[in-house]
Amino acid sequence: MAQSVVARNPEPLSAINITPLIDVMLVLLIMMILTIPIASHKIPIDLPNQAPVTPSPETPHRLEIAETGALSWDGRAIRDAELAALLASSVREGGVLHLKTDPGTSYRRFNLVLADVKRAGVTRLGFIGHEQMAF
Repeated sequence: MAQSVVARNPEPLSAINITPLIDVMLVLLIMMILTIPIASHKIPIDLPNQAPVTPSPETPHRLEIAETGALSWDGRAIRDAELAALLASSVREGGVLHLKTDPGTSYRRFNLVLADVKRAGVTRLGFIGHEQMAF
């Protein structure tokens, strides 16, 4: 024989499930722990107290390579042996070097002169005469 059990009217559950609330609070706590050190990180920077000084305009040295491969420094013809000493003095002065190459100059000659410029430690170099290649 089968008996049936009659359930009484179920009463509402008065307890709230707080597990999702705890999960959200833990995530927020972890996010705060990770972001607060980043926000409070400082990098010390010494800012200038005076107005910026405008540098005096420099007269750049001009090195030209002719179609024949001949070199000239500021309009004066030079030999290959003089180039290293002139470049070294330009680097000591902290000057700018402008390099102008004739379009008919061989690439090999240009490459050799550019290697000498690089070997001398010139860091401020500009190329002149290539305006037609600009956008």
